[in-house]
Amino acid sequence: MAIAVATFLIALAVIASEKLHRTNVALLGAAIVVLFVGDFSQEQAIESVDFNTIGLLVGMMILVYLTQQTGVYDFLAIRAGQISGGRSFALTMSLAGITALLSAFLDNLTTILLIAPITFLLADALDIEAVPLLIIEVIASNIGGTATLIGDPPNIIIAGATGLSFNSFIVNLAPIVIVTLAVVVPLLYLVFRRRLQIEEKDRRSVMELDAAASIRDHTELRRTGPVLLLTILAFFAHQALHVEPATVALTGAAIGLLVTRSKLEDTLAHIEWTTLFFFIGLFVMVGALEATGAIGHVADAVKDVTGGERTAELLGIVWVAALGSAVVDNIPFTTAMIPVVKELQHAAHAGGDDAYWWSLALGACFGGNATMIAAAANVAAAGLAERAGTPIGFMTFLRIGVPVTVISIVMASGYVVIRYIAL
Repeated sequence: MAIAVATFLIALAVIASEKLHRTNVALLGAAIVVLFVGDFSQEQAIESVDFNTIGLLVGMMILVYLTQQTGVYDFLAIRAGQISGGRSFALTMSLAGITALLSAFLDNLTTILLIAPITFLLADALDIEAVPLLIIEVIASNIGGTATLIGDPPNIIIAGATGLSFNSFIVNLAPIVIVTLAVVVPLLYLVFRRRLQIEEKDRRSVMELDAAASIRDHTELRRTGPVLLLTILAFFAHQALHVEPATVALTGAAIGLLVTRSKLEDTLAHIEWTTLFFFIGLFVMVGALEATGAIGHVADAVKDVTGGERTAELLGIVWVAALGSAVVDNIPFTTAMIPVVKELQHAAHAGGDDAYWWSLALGACFGGNATMIAAAANVAAAGLAERAGTPIGFMTFLRIGVPVTVISIVMASGYVVIRYIAL
């Protein structure tokens, strides 16, 4: 356990320092835990990799690249700029709103993969920085994804362990999600407003652009566009179809590769391999923390601190889940917290008290905004930004993510108190 914890913390510190590329650090950390953690074998390392996330990333990266060549994202970027009138506040709010809504009904990772290319093109057209917009979108995606069962992986994990329905997630989580977005997004705009100021000449030039003329290859769009749209629709129905998101994305990618005129080698060369290998290294290091019981120790501490008092337990779950998700990753931490929450619920003789699960969902999902490695959407956005030549530094994200997370968790705590404790 000491080796696993030390390796993870040192890797985290080196990533934060930005002295070495985060993918190199993650892969080295993965190698160290496999070699030197006695209770963690190569087979366990492979099992700890979330191939649903990896497959979803690969499939959507392929589909986004294939459709990107047609110019359709240029079209969407120009139209977004024109609809907002070229005004920075309207543009920020509309992008954040669309991202949050899509994240609720697709998932936050898929949404970021779709919205990021539009953001880069729009920022270029309006001559503003893309990074502030992308950070706002990532935060909006993590908050928006909290509202539904399928929006954020922690919710999917909780639903699988409890059998809670799709509607119950919306009824219990959507109200605080809407309020939190209404508070956080305007605050983020105020933080970034100087970097998002649009010059009048740039605003006019975008308003005068012919959006339709940006479609460079109508034939290719007719080939690949329907594949992307059908894939997105399949995401909405993947639970009813009993098909995992990765299968949906990879199936769409396979069909897209079949109908496109783009060369296979060129398409595969545009996959964000550094992002994928960073995920693999991170999953392996976190897998070692799970295998050695380190995450379990953190989760068990909740029981000791709360002392069986319901109010303390509910609020303790919110804050511990947020902290754990920020440091590790909200997917494995939620998995580790499931048996702990079940035990707390059982010990309180509150078998039907679902407030325990809503507390876990809020803490884990909102905690995903704290650091660049706290949620899959954050890592994917960082990889896309790096490829676009505008990297998001670990500390840059941290300086924004931590205050947002604190505000969100305070609001979530108030919501839990008002809805599940006071009433």
